[in-house]
Amino acid sequence: MSDRIPPLAVRLLSRRLPPEWQDFILGDLEEEFRARAASAPAAARRWLWGQVLRCLITPPAPSRPASRSRPGPRGDSFMRTLLSDARHALRVFTRTPSYAVAVVAVLALGIGANTAIFSIVNAVLLRPLPFEAPGRLVRLFHIPPQATFPGMATFSLSPANFLDWQRESRSFEAMAAYSFRQLTLTGAGNAEALRVAVVGPEFFRIVRTQPALGRTFLPEEHEPERSRVLVVSDGFWRSHLGGARDAVGRTLTFDGQAFTVVGVMPPQFSVRAWGATTVPMWRPLAWTGKERAVRENHNYQAIGRLADGVSLGAAKAELEVISKRLERQYPADNAGWGGTAIPLQELLVGDVRTSLWILLGAVALVLLIACANVGNLILARSMGRQKELAIRAALGAGRRRVFQHLIVESLVLALAGGALGLFLAGWAISTGRTMLEDQVPRAGEASLDVRVLLFVAGASLLTGVLAGAIPALRAGRTDLNDTLKEGGRSDASGAGSFTRRVLIVAEVALSLMLLMGAGVMLRSLHNLRNVDAGFNPRGVLKVEITLPDARYKEPAQIRGFFDALLERVRALPGVVSAGMIDTLPATGGGSVQPIVVEGRPELKPSEQPTVSVRFGGGGYIKTMEIPLLAGRDFIAADAEAMLISASAAKLLWGDADPLGKRVTLPLISRELKIEVIGIVGDVREQLSEQAPPTVYYYKRDLPFGQTAVAIRSAGDPLLLARPVIAAVRAMDRDLPVQEVRTMDQVIEETLVAERFRALLLQIFAGAALALASVGIYSVLSYLVRGRRREIGIRTALGARTGDVVRMVVIEGLKPALLGIALGAAGALLAARLLEKMVFGVTATDPLTLTAVAFTLLAVSVAASLVPAWRASKLDPLIVLRDS
Repeated sequence: MSDRIPPLAVRLLSRRLPPEWQDFILGDLEEEFRARAASAPAAARRWLWGQVLRCLITPPAPSRPASRSRPGPRGDSFMRTLLSDARHALRVFTRTPSYAVAVVAVLALGIGANTAIFSIVNAVLLRPLPFEAPGRLVRLFHIPPQATFPGMATFSLSPANFLDWQRESRSFEAMAAYSFRQLTLTGAGNAEALRVAVVGPEFFRIVRTQPALGRTFLPEEHEPERSRVLVVSDGFWRSHLGGARDAVGRTLTFDGQAFTVVGVMPPQFSVRAWGATTVPMWRPLAWTGKERAVRENHNYQAIGRLADGVSLGAAKAELEVISKRLERQYPADNAGWGGTAIPLQELLVGDVRTSLWILLGAVALVLLIACANVGNLILARSMGRQKELAIRAALGAGRRRVFQHLIVESLVLALAGGALGLFLAGWAISTGRTMLEDQVPRAGEASLDVRVLLFVAGASLLTGVLAGAIPALRAGRTDLNDTLKEGGRSDASGAGSFTRRVLIVAEVALSLMLLMGAGVMLRSLHNLRNVDAGFNPRGVLKVEITLPDARYKEPAQIRGFFDALLERVRALPGVVSAGMIDTLPATGGGSVQPIVVEGRPELKPSEQPTVSVRFGGGGYIKTMEIPLLAGRDFIAADAEAMLISASAAKLLWGDADPLGKRVTLPLISRELKIEVIGIVGDVREQLSEQAPPTVYYYKRDLPFGQTAVAIRSAGDPLLLARPVIAAVRAMDRDLPVQEVRTMDQVIEETLVAERFRALLLQIFAGAALALASVGIYSVLSYLVRGRRREIGIRTALGARTGDVVRMVVIEGLKPALLGIALGAAGALLAARLLEKMVFGVTATDPLTLTAVAFTLLAVSVAASLVPAWRASKLDPLIVLRDS
């Protein structure tokens, strides 16, 4: 029995049905009739005539005539047609659930991944800071002399220079200096070290945020004798003051001194990426007369608000003019020092901007690959519906109408994928927020806001159009006569195969670009983990201790405490060695100072050599296993001594022997001559940067009480944490012990951004590889099905299994090889975007490119083998009989 609708039924329905309903109803009847006829022909025929009679008796009401007469109904008719197309698409998909589920799942993964990344981009780059007119907030910096600080673009301010800027500038509504101190909270259980921001008088006026309770600082509270007042954060107010409304006026004890709480800031004031707002409390900046005159020591940060109508460029120019005047007025301190202003938001996100845009571009490539895969599926399905489409065309549906119908089907699938993708994105955002909160500025604010929802809607619509446009255009070019003559079997001859190959080429090319990016980032991460940092972090535990100034006032008292502590720690079981230093490598911070060799004149600041200065003690070099190249380590008998790194020795003395020579550190003292007693290896402060020239300064009487203790263990260093803390508490129970971690953990934390970037690119590349292999497999399967007759004839004429397998595999490798070539060219063109993010490898690394190309080739061969094997197993008798 024929599976076509009887011509009589078609003629009856064509006369009875309104024109706008004919193609839908006939198409549906045709499709359903064929499905039923395959299993029960007689029942299908009875069902068909029953449906025909029902339509003849109660046909749908016509609507088109009204649309031709007035503009309003025409639009209404268009919407009704769209809705009718959407309903038809839903009915079709309920009859082919596996196809619909496959397409929706692929699109959901692509749209969900794009949404998750975009939500982070939105939070970090697009969402403004939660302050009034945030675009006018700028950070103020010195521009250091490049001869002295090569590669350093900005530098902190000195009090005297800041006060001159504040007094002379007219481009700013206000300026405020600030810095950070550590205070130890006592009298409330265990001692707790807290980082406090010390802010200038205009700070809260600049950020334009009012306290939730109480007030900010009065002008007279910026005098040293009246500065023991605090404004606390919302978090501190809730955790330490119980969220009490009468918290204002309470007294807290820090380092043995009483401070009065005068205000509580609202929760939205804390912007995690800006350290000045994330501290638990603020206290007034109260410079003494001596401190206000300091011009050569740059230790303060500054924030400013541009005046109304003043551009950033004008403000920068004014700072530069003031800096030039200060250079002329104070050449010994200011020679070569300029001034600049950088928008606060740009400063907070500047380092991650490029990374986020690259990740968004990478995940967009995954979505494009998903679109190509879905396009292949839609094209294959539309080719299978040629007869239905031909009947629609025969009944008056033009190409535009067929195109619209298929596009609507694609949009329905894309919107369903978008809805599911939004659900997946919610989970991914929550996970990413947890992972990146401490590493990417403002990543913790990522959420599904209006902008993200609009992105999802836009991405879904665009995906639907991209995935459905090519199949719809291809289907619209189907020849009506040929299709009807061939009874809908024209797809079997390979219709649309060129389009499908083009889509495979695109998938493979995009996949190779992603694989190349992931491969290069992976190699970069491996190089960072294995770089020679100049010390051995394995088996080292670090703790940080800060002695309160109020109880440890004398330098000898500070040295005595740490010497006694190190003696206790070294006596602990399992401890190999222990030492102390002010700043450990890979932890950030540290001092950079000019250095003068004895017998040489002190040059201008712009010409004087500078070095990283670390204040250390005996045992540190041994504990960190920094190689001692010449001379000796510090010993207890030393009063003032210095170790210098190899690069510092080269910088200051060239090839001459520096041992026994003396130097001065002018920012500490111009009279104090410090003898060089040894040369040690270079140590990288950051793994991705070259080791700076460094000096290790030992002073018997320590001038400050904030230091880090490094302990090398014979076993697991974390097992020493409790004994070390107990040793500290045994000496002073009110001392907090902070940052108890291993050096391996410290180094891994510095690589979080690199790990995250590499991990995401690997996931994207893996998804792209899987989609490309599925695409190759599906296209070859379809081609094999379309060439069954040809393969059957070849087999009948003597083709062996190997011949058929080879033919199909080569068929699959042709577009794959072209895609690999185009992808390689694209990867090389895009390499410059990654060049600044990789370490120890180039973004165009030929070894990586070769490896990913062979990987993609192997996957292509694997994806081709199954269709090839099936083709080789075709029975020529059955194939020729069926055809």
